[in-house]
Amino acid sequence: MANQEMLLVEHLGELRKRLIYTLVAFIVFLFGSFIYVQEIYKWLIRDLNHNLAVLGPSEILWVYLMISGVIAIALTIPIAAHQTWLFVKPGLSEKERKTTLSYIPGLFFFFIAGLSFGYFVVYPTVLSFLLSLSEGLFETMFTSEKYFKFMINLTLPFGFLFEIPLVVMFLTSLGVINPMILSKARKISYFLLIVVSILITPPDLISDILVIVPLLVLYECSITLSKIVYRKKLKKQSDFAIEMKKTS
Repeated sequence: MANQEMLLVEHLGELRKRLIYTLVAFIVFLFGSFIYVQEIYKWLIRDLNHNLAVLGPSEILWVYLMISGVIAIALTIPIAAHQTWLFVKPGLSEKERKTTLSYIPGLFFFFIAGLSFGYFVVYPTVLSFLLSLSEGLFETMFTSEKYFKFMINLTLPFGFLFEIPLVVMFLTSLGVINPMILSKARKISYFLLIVVSILITPPDLISDILVIVPLLVLYECSITLSKIVYRKKLKKQSDFAIEMKKTS
């Protein structure tokens, strides 16, 4: 009992250390991003034909922190993934360590790909559609806070949702899931993805479709990638079994 308590304390201490490292990395990236936030802000509004208003001095700081926060999250993802890997590393075999470590760079690139898709594809399409509804009827004026909240709400979720294929590959390689499970869960997964799409988009059909379709495609891609990883895993197991028979 005493040994179990000591192990639990050690695990909690190690988890605390990994969380602190991740938090420190996030804070460093947040302050680093904040130094260049004005240049980033100008780049983000470069194609906007409307002037952005602020309702108070604190709103300017809030907008800058939102922008810096998104950049800090993106840069912290590989650090957080590596710290997670270091935490679980003692319980993994040598093969599992190499497999899990190889996925860390992909987490960052998939997150950036998701942000890029949200920013360059979904966001301008939805914004253009919504502005077309007010053409000739309303005088449009945006506040900085509402404009960037709208932008981040449409782009940031894609950063995380684009991680789905990589997470599926990772879990398949560890044997946690397989393509058969994903295929059987297709209906419930579709339903959940549609619910998520509706929640993260403005309440109009065009926006919903623009988000739902890519997410369903991502899920199907995840099943395909899972099949590839699963086949490779079975082949390696088969080759290993044959090798063992030869040596015995």
